Amino acid sequence: MAKQPAKKRTTRRKGSEKFGQKRLDVRNAMIKDIPGIANLVRRVYEDMPAYTHGEIRGQINNFKEGCFVALLDDEVVGYCATMQLAEALAFQDHDWDEITGNGYGSRHDPTGDWLYGYEMCVDPKVRGVRIGRRLYEERRALAEDKDLTGIVFAGRMPNYRRSRRKVDGPQDYLEKVVEGKLHDPVLRFQLANGFEPERIMEGYLPEDKASIANAVMMVWRNPYVERDQPVKKRIPRGVEAVRVATCQLQARQVADYDEFMRHVTYFVDVASDYESDFIVFPELFTLMLLSFEEKELSPVEAIERLSEYTPRLRDDISEMAMRYNINIIAGSHPTRMEDGDIHNVAYVCLRDGSVHAQEKIHPTPNERYWWNIKGGDKVEVIQTDCGPIGVQICYDSEFPELSRRLADEGARIIFVPFCTDSRQGYLRVRYCGQARAIENQCFVVLSGNVGNLPNVGNMDIQYAQSCILTPCDFPFARDGIAAESTENVETLTISDVNLADLQWARAEGTVRNLADRRFDLYRIEWDEDGKHPGKPRPRREPLGPAHPGGG
Repeated sequence: MAKQPAKKRTTRRKGSEKFGQKRLDVRNAMIKDIPGIANLVRRVYEDMPAYTHGEIRGQINNFKEGCFVALLDDEVVGYCATMQLAEALAFQDHDWDEITGNGYGSRHDPTGDWLYGYEMCVDPKVRGVRIGRRLYEERRALAEDKDLTGIVFAGRMPNYRRSRRKVDGPQDYLEKVVEGKLHDPVLRFQLANGFEPERIMEGYLPEDKASIANAVMMVWRNPYVERDQPVKKRIPRGVEAVRVATCQLQARQVADYDEFMRHVTYFVDVASDYESDFIVFPELFTLMLLSFEEKELSPVEAIERLSEYTPRLRDDISEMAMRYNINIIAGSHPTRMEDGDIHNVAYVCLRDGSVHAQEKIHPTPNERYWWNIKGGDKVEVIQTDCGPIGVQICYDSEFPELSRRLADEGARIIFVPFCTDSRQGYLRVRYCGQARAIENQCFVVLSGNVGNLPNVGNMDIQYAQSCILTPCDFPFARDGIAAESTENVETLTISDVNLADLQWARAEGTVRNLADRRFDLYRIEWDEDGKHPGKPRPRREPLGPAHPGGG
């Protein structure tokens, strides 16, 4: 006999509610909520590692519909995160790191038929407003809206350690809690919200000392869906078009800073006329500013001189982005940091007026030796009006773990400003850019310098063929190249890319590099927020003359 649906579907509470003088609001999580969520998690789980900002950013970017926050007078007091998974994956043996993609929620599968919950926390100091129940209602409403088979998660059993002498293992503990012979606040709350225990999952979360790493698989089945067999939802082949321009810039002698900026403005103007959403310039494109120096400067003097332009350059590019209504990835520029070190920094100036900075993580041997450039210590996605993006400066594209971090945080386009003096150097960047596009199922945009500069020691010759690269699968260009410029010619190359194709490829493509990772075998661990003081790198003298040696 078929199950009879309940009389009324779960409904979300609209807007906010007042409790005395306080206002409670439950809604989808936003990027701006990340600091508040991180603080909440630290308060709730004092005995376990907190999320990094990058992990929370990935959770929201990978499935914004499935992440909810509860705010009491604008303070985050509750958070829950979910993702869609196929039944076979959701119900097989797994641990928390494996199922969540190391905490980023990157295993979200829009074709999956189950909603998997992997985070639920409520501020213990907030009582009497049923925040946990409200977040569960949001999950249930989402599952019903999407006609999913149900919700599954692995729930904690925090009173197990203190009660272990009274029971014969975690299964016996679970049975006694269900029978009411023992009390566990988390399990009782989940049972009261209509979830049924499926089985014990040992070793689910080793950091959970109170549960001795155990968890209970809890299941709620959608009463509005009757299925004998699991189904796989399909991804509509929609259109989410973004127009990208890559500027292959010729190094030339300029009379002063203003002439250099007029040259940059020309290409920004053209890209804007073509209604591009992004334009990317090459690495170290500001080396042209050395061409009007009275004498050729030593490498150290040259970098010091360039760093003096940083505030003016950043402000002018930002103003240009707003004036021409285009997001500008301003190549890279040597910048003196607060600690006195020189870093190679890409400034990303968005058309809303915000300015972001991505430092080069891996200076090349030549950069380290001749220019004493130090590597940065953080890589993270940048939120734009076209979705999250990443930037990797030249040599960084040859380290796949950086791109994987960006993909886990939700990046769908990775911009690679580069500066290479030879075809060999260029091809290192090009081949690695293509590999990053394939393994992360994202678009990769390369922009390089051409030409040469007299009186500038590190710009003797340049080689580039800028391009816009795609994954290699049916929705994309035949050769994995959306567009490419002619070699060593100054030009602007423009192409439309469809971000919706990436979602389809990640879920239903011929290969699914992101989804098919073996989280049970390997993973990359990052320091808190991707920051680490590191150790000084030796300035080994490179073989050959002073030049960027990019790629």
